[in-house]
Amino acid sequence: MMLRLITLLLLPALCLAEPVLNVGSKRFTESYILGEIIAQTVNAAGEARAVHKQGLGNTGIVFAALRSGAIDVYPEYTGTIAFELLGRKTPAGLEEIGRELAPLGLGVAVPLGFDNTYALAMREERAAALGISSISDLSRHADLRPGISQEFLNRKDGWPALQQAYRLPFPAPRGLDHGLAYEALTSGQVDVIDIYTTDAKIGKYHLRALADDRGFFPAYNAVLIYRLDLPQRFPGSWAALQQLQGRISTQRMIALNAEVELSGMSFAAAAGQFLAAPETAPGRAARHDRASFAAMLFGADLGRLTLQHLLLVFASLALSVAAGIPFGIWASRSSRAAYWILASVGVLQTIPSLALLAFLITLMGTIGTAPAIIALFLYALLPIVRNTHSGLVDIAMPLRESAQALGLPAAARLRLIELPLAARSILAGIKTSAVINVGTATIAAFIGAGGYGERIVAGLAVNDNAMLLAGAVPAAALALLIQWAFDALERRVIPEGLR
Repeated sequence: MMLRLITLLLLPALCLAEPVLNVGSKRFTESYILGEIIAQTVNAAGEARAVHKQGLGNTGIVFAALRSGAIDVYPEYTGTIAFELLGRKTPAGLEEIGRELAPLGLGVAVPLGFDNTYALAMREERAAALGISSISDLSRHADLRPGISQEFLNRKDGWPALQQAYRLPFPAPRGLDHGLAYEALTSGQVDVIDIYTTDAKIGKYHLRALADDRGFFPAYNAVLIYRLDLPQRFPGSWAALQQLQGRISTQRMIALNAEVELSGMSFAAAAGQFLAAPETAPGRAARHDRASFAAMLFGADLGRLTLQHLLLVFASLALSVAAGIPFGIWASRSSRAAYWILASVGVLQTIPSLALLAFLITLMGTIGTAPAIIALFLYALLPIVRNTHSGLVDIAMPLRESAQALGLPAAARLRLIELPLAARSILAGIKTSAVINVGTATIAAFIGAGGYGERIVAGLAVNDNAMLLAGAVPAAALALLIQWAFDALERRVIPEGLR
């Protein structure tokens, strides 16, 4: 009995001591599935516990996470590595890519067996009516409306280079999330979109992939990009991963994508299906009933996501209060300082969230909770600093003079007179920051910090509105609860005369 008790007490520590191999993936269906295949392969090898940091934003963020050591391996494509990550002007083979990655402490290996290149696509009937079968044909139709995914819009091997190579006559196209582009195309909001050639929705929506008649797109063979110390740290896991080489055909990858996007299967289940029968010929995807909205909303992960979201919101809020109130006091005491302080916290609000997260990942050398809390802390400063400053400077001069006439020193006047008089304004700033942070914290999912954003990112990847709402509704409910809690706190701690 004593031995069992000791074992139970030590079990959490033993779990923490278990070696962890961190797997990353980007935020589109195929990357989720491949990340799950890698993670489940590692777990089956039994040497380490795989943690899948899924949906880590765009290429820049997941690559920064790999370089920093926050993840050990993730699925990537040779064309992306050569053009986007290494900045090459010409394609390169696996060995050449490996040599150029080596100085960064990275390697590339295990070609999985399929090529998933980019293409442009139109609705079949629209393309047929206009006589468009290749990308070159688009140059004769300047009235078409392209809708391009955000990442492709800004890649070195993406839209700007493609437009120049084909001399396409379009103005700046609309930027769309990849998961929403198909619906925008079929509803007639755009005429041309970029696609991945293994997308399952090409057939479902009867699209025509336009021929790359000038050979602009290189091969995008799926491979594993990894930290060079991975094979030495986890030789058994690495040997298991090498068994994936050449095992996933293009048709099998399309079928796996279809199981998730069209048939309602989870990423983990699709990966498990492949690993259980990797040689099975792809057939018609069986229909899997998607979970109801209620089942998704109150799923087994709700408690975990809620705790993660609360940690992100209140840890960052505590830091913002600790820094924001002193900065607000300083600004109220010095007009020169006020200009720079208020301008600085205002500028912080204008920094795009993903750009700030990518910078923090590089600066801190990690992904997850820490950089997410720092980002939320910076975004939460503005309301607290501004409200503290305005609450103090708006105190009536007779009240200030009365305090001085009593002979109170400056510190005592601040503590006993000025801060209590400004308390309502300060608390309103804290409440505003807390409510804003609840929504902003959903971006933390892009760097593996969890929270309700995990559901939102996954829902975007597969265009599942129920999953999106299962993340958005708890976030909205939490924002309302926090607002009500602060309203109750205000009634309790602020004297009625000041309210």
